[in-house]
Formats: sequence, C-alpha cells, structure tokens
Amino acid sequence: MSGENWYKNVFQKVLDMSDDGFILVDKDGIILDINEKYCEFLKTTKKEAIGKSILQYIPNSKMIDIMDKKYTDEGAIHVYNKGTTLEKSVIVSRSYVEDKDGNIIAGVAQVKFKLATLDVTKKLLDQYSTLSYYKEQYQSLQGSSSGFDNVIGNDPVFERQKERATQISKTHFSVLLTGETGTGKEVFARAIHNSSNRCDYPMISINCAAIPNELLESELFGYEGGAFTGAKKAGKKGKFELANKGTLFLDEIGDMPLPMQAKLLRVLEEKSLDPLGSTKSIPIDIRLISATRKNLYEMVLDGSFREDLFYRINVVNLEMIPLRQRRDDILILSEFFLESLNKEYRKDVELSDEVKVCFYSYCWPGNVRELDNIIKSAYAVCNDKEIRLRDLPSRIVDYTVKNNDDFNLKMNYHNAIDNFDKSLIEKYLEKTSGNIKDASKIAGIHRSLFYKKIEKHSIDVEKFRM
Repeated sequence: MSGENWYKNVFQKVLDMSDDGFILVDKDGIILDINEKYCEFLKTTKKEAIGKSILQYIPNSKMIDIMDKKYTDEGAIHVYNKGTTLEKSVIVSRSYVEDKDGNIIAGVAQVKFKLATLDVTKKLLDQYSTLSYYKEQYQSLQGSSSGFDNVIGNDPVFERQKERATQISKTHFSVLLTGETGTGKEVFARAIHNSSNRCDYPMISINCAAIPNELLESELFGYEGGAFTGAKKAGKKGKFELANKGTLFLDEIGDMPLPMQAKLLRVLEEKSLDPLGSTKSIPIDIRLISATRKNLYEMVLDGSFREDLFYRINVVNLEMIPLRQRRDDILILSEFFLESLNKEYRKDVELSDEVKVCFYSYCWPGNVRELDNIIKSAYAVCNDKEIRLRDLPSRIVDYTVKNNDDFNLKMNYHNAIDNFDKSLIEKYLEKTSGNIKDASKIAGIHRSLFYKKIEKHSIDVEKFRM
C-alpha cells in the first residue's frame, strides 16, 4: 500500500470513529470530503454531498469567506436554517489550508454535536439564555452548605458571635475577620455569603499569602491575552471579575505587599478594575470579606499596612474565638468530625472517655483545624471501634499530664471533666485575685456563665481575694 493510500485510510478511519462532524472543501467551496456523522446531521449521504457546493447544504456557511480573507474561527456558534439539520446549532471550528507557496487550496471545519467541555457549554448557555438550569444546580449546591445553622458550636459567646454575623450578612459592608489560624474564618466568611442576598452568585476565595507577589495582581484583576510572557492567548479573568455580584474573600490580607495594597484600594474606591494589558475598565460589584491572623492595627502603626485600606476593609470586625476559650464545643466538634468520617467510611468508631478528657484539657493552639486533623489521624490508625490515647500524638497526652498534676485520666469521664473545669475556673480567679469580671474576661466567657460555673463547683471566691 502506498504512503498516500495508507494515510488516506487512516485519516478516513479517524473521521468515521469521531463523534464530531468534519467537512473539507476546495477554494471554491466544493465539498471534497465529509464524514458520515456530518452527513447524518445534514440529512444527506456522502455520495450525494461530495462534488456539490457547501452552500447547497449550509447556505449561511462562512467557509468561502474564511478562505478568501484567510482567518480562523474557533469555537464559534453556528445557527442553521430552520429544518435543514437535526439540531438548530453547533459549536464549529473552521480554517483555511495553504500549500507550501502560501496559496489557498482548501477549507476545513470541525463540528461538535456534544457539549464536551464546560467552555463549550458556557458559550451555548450565553447564546440561548439557558443559564437558569446551571443556576439552579449552583443554588442547590449552595443550599447544602447554608448559612450559620450549620456552623457548629453551642458556646454562649460563640452563639452571640454567630448572631452578630447573621445581622452583618444582611448588609453590603466590608467585613474583617481576625483571630488565630484555624478558628474558622473562612467558614464564617462562607456563612455570611450564604446568608446574604448575594448567595445566588459565587463566593471567590484567594489566599494572599499563597500567591507569589509577582502573580498576585494578575490573579486578582486578570489580564488580556499576551499581556506578559507566559500569559494565556485568550487572557484570564481575575478573582474580582469572577466574584462580580457575589463575594470576594481575601484570606491572609495582612501578607499582601504594599504596592498591591494601593492597587486594591483604588479598585475598591472606584468599583472598577483594569486587567493587565487592557485599555478598558470593567465595573465590578462585590462584597469584600477579608481575614488575617495578624494585628493589622499594629501593622498600620509600623507602616507595613496602609491606613486608608485598613479602614476600607474594616467596616465591621469579627474577632474569632480560639477553641480553648469555648471548651464546651470541643467535644461537640469532635463528634461532628467523627460522625462525618464514619459516614464516609461506613464505620462506627467512637472516642473513648479518656480521649474525650484529653481533648477537653488540651490547649489546641491550631484550634478547630488542628482538632479536625488530629481526629482524622487517630481515625486512620485506630485498630478497633474506639479511638484511645495510644492513637493520639504524644504531644497532646504529654500536655494533659504535664499541665494537670491533679488530673487523673483514669477517673470517671464526667468527674474528670468537672474536675478540670473547676481547676480552670480556680486558676482564673487566682490570677485575678478573685475579681470575677476580670477572670471571665481572661477566660473568654460571659460573666453570667462564669458565675454559673462558680456556683456549680461550689467555689469559694473569697479565698482568692487578698
């Protein structure tokens, strides 16, 4: 078999196997080849079509214009005349073919009948306004992670914080979430978004500390095609544009470099942005939620954070509560994480009483995130249906023993919890010389709850007063 015939046979096999339509025409628009899939679509046969003008089957074809003007049309929507084809429209890519001397010798087109990619789907949705279906799907997904009803915690101070955040969600004000790492800042940000009237639109998140400084601007504001070396040919939308009408969450904003802070401030003030390489401004409407583990006010004083930006993003401040200051939520969260794992892996693993006591007494410097990770780690290594002390990292057990000499891990679970709770309250009172107001403030709990604990454990406050 000659090389030419071999190539033709292989090429024909590829065309016949493809789910796409292919057509080849000469420079005058006469059909030279067409695969069976496209013949079925055009309600013809290969024998009938070859040798006839493409305009006979597709009167509004752009193939001749493409060859005359030498351009390529990729991913375009082509609408057929009513009744001439099996479907009303397709996604088509068309181009011309040159010989080695640069002369036009043919035109070729590839037609997609199936929505193979999200990009293709989006083009059809934009063209025919059927975005409502995908909007419903998005709303369904959002509903599965609704507002503050699913934010775990019964601590009184934490409950008031959720109530305050719920009220904040009804406004469009910028929110700054501050506090230690792992306290759930992004969880609160998403709950605020899902509880707001912007919940039908996306919440877009970006970690300012995780993106190299030289790429942060393009990530936030996007760029036009060819704006810099390595840029995508089609350009890229930035996080601001993707979050339009929704919420933009800037995590670790305290790590944003000063030059970038100035550009962010301008965008927030003007409510428009200029993608890199673009000469046109894009109007934006977003709700900004920022988060940081750093003290931004101190950074303003030392000049590492812009004062004007600080007041722009800090319209409302929510200080996240460390887990050690909401100890009654530790076991609630533990059971929640464990239940999720049991559901995923179809098991029935429980926490032993000794582990519950250990969890309750540990300081949790990594907060809720650390608790989640510890439970996953213990779940992976436990040999039976119960997580025991041996399954925990040694640092947690060592801390409990070291910091609680009078704390017996082998005692009754409820007695152990009460004993530790009483010990904590007494330590706070000792530190404040019996001043209940100051002690409750250090403990991070409301004064009325502190009084209840004093009464519950029959603590004599006077012995701590000088």
